[in-house]
Amino acid sequence: MARNVDLSEFLRRCRARISPESAGLPERGAYRRVPGLRREEVAQLAGVSTDYYTRLEQGRQISPTPGVLEAIAGALGMDDAERAHLFDLVRPQPAARRSPPQVQKVRSGLHRFLDSFTDQAAFVLGRRGDVLAANRLAKALLADFDAMPYRERNLTRWIILDPAARDLYVDWEKIASEMTAILRLDAGRHPDDTRTAELVGELSVKSEHFRRWWADHKVLDRSFGTKRFRHPVVGPLSIDYQAFTMPGTDDQTLFVYLPTDDQSSQDAWRLLASWAADPLPRPAADQAAADPADPAHDPRSTS
Repeated sequence: MARNVDLSEFLRRCRARISPESAGLPERGAYRRVPGLRREEVAQLAGVSTDYYTRLEQGRQISPTPGVLEAIAGALGMDDAERAHLFDLVRPQPAARRSPPQVQKVRSGLHRFLDSFTDQAAFVLGRRGDVLAANRLAKALLADFDAMPYRERNLTRWIILDPAARDLYVDWEKIASEMTAILRLDAGRHPDDTRTAELVGELSVKSEHFRRWWADHKVLDRSFGTKRFRHPVVGPLSIDYQAFTMPGTDDQTLFVYLPTDDQSSQDAWRLLASWAADPLPRPAADQAAADPADPAHDPRSTS
């Protein structure tokens, strides 16, 4: 039977980052052949046999109980996102096949809801970081994703591959690595998603940074935070963001951006809002029609 390679890599990397001292274990000798904990030490902390944990870390086809997984997650100091990822990786999968692509769409009224935010940048992300909808201020701050070819309307792809994004984010490497970790979490949740596999493949080919971050097998969820920008029109500014899961659509997340409390960010935000009030260029109608994957032309679109 096929090994669960993703599970094996994830557990090994979690084990390697923890020292015996931080886990409350005595140091046994000055020389250790492996970084972090040994397998037998993880097994001891989790209350399982060394053989059982070894088979699990090797990706063997075994079915641990939720209690065992919780114990292993605790032994490895996993946070909530890592715990969820562990359960995703262990969950039995259907026969090996990729599901056909599904085009996500936001509810029709949500576009009007986003446009009602005049002082906040607001946008909705779907699976794998696809940008499903954005108001005018979000497009002015980041990019006009509606003007891009349908398959390029992805925040992770844009941040990692577009030079404009590298210039925009002051902490680009941190932001891009976090987006990779968020994509890792999503890929574990939807292992049979064709579009996710295509995106990972494209980014692996085009970005050495992404290949390194993906190999680290870090996972991350996000609900709030702060970002720093170097905007080409209004200059430096910082924003606070909040993330909200849309009711009835677990794979869609609403993000709302506001400037931080410092005066320079507030002033830059007002200037950005004024600039965004001018009409943004729209893609030609024939350009949108040229892509058969555009949700406007796909009867399989889901909400």
